[in-house]
Amino acid sequence: MGKKSLKQKMIDYIFTVSKQPVRYKDLLSANALYNEGMHVDPAKLNFRMSITRAYLVYAIICACVLIPMILLVHLMPHINNHIPIVGVIFATSCVFISFNYFTEWLRDGITLRLIKEAWLMHFPYFPYDKYNKRIEELYHEIRKKELPRKDWEQYVLDGLLK
Repeated sequence: MGKKSLKQKMIDYIFTVSKQPVRYKDLLSANALYNEGMHVDPAKLNFRMSITRAYLVYAIICACVLIPMILLVHLMPHINNHIPIVGVIFATSCVFISFNYFTEWLRDGITLRLIKEAWLMHFPYFPYDKYNKRIEELYHEIRKKELPRKDWEQYVLDGLLK
């Protein structure tokens, strides 16, 4: 398995993933939602986020960025006192606003990873990158035709083999 990226290490630390496999209908729904740029319900992909761990990781990242900036400002001689005050206001707002972006970025990362893992189980002969849009189309057709869930798998496989 090669080296994990920093993002993957953060995801592994912040999120808890169930050992339960992702159900077929949940995979189809999650794939369609993800392709449309929507957020997938964590219960469909069997994961949850530890907000405490997310805050801890985010605080470490903020400290790594802000401490050098603070040192730089303190080492500058003859600086107007108003500039650091405005800088602190700006930095504080950036810290609070960007936490949501940070959690969304990680959540999108784990969502894609879990979709691809479930994909290997349900569609082992159809690569995700090549077939995810086609299966999304088939899923929308299934929903439009109101097919019973027991027929979904056969409908999708027939649609892929056409």
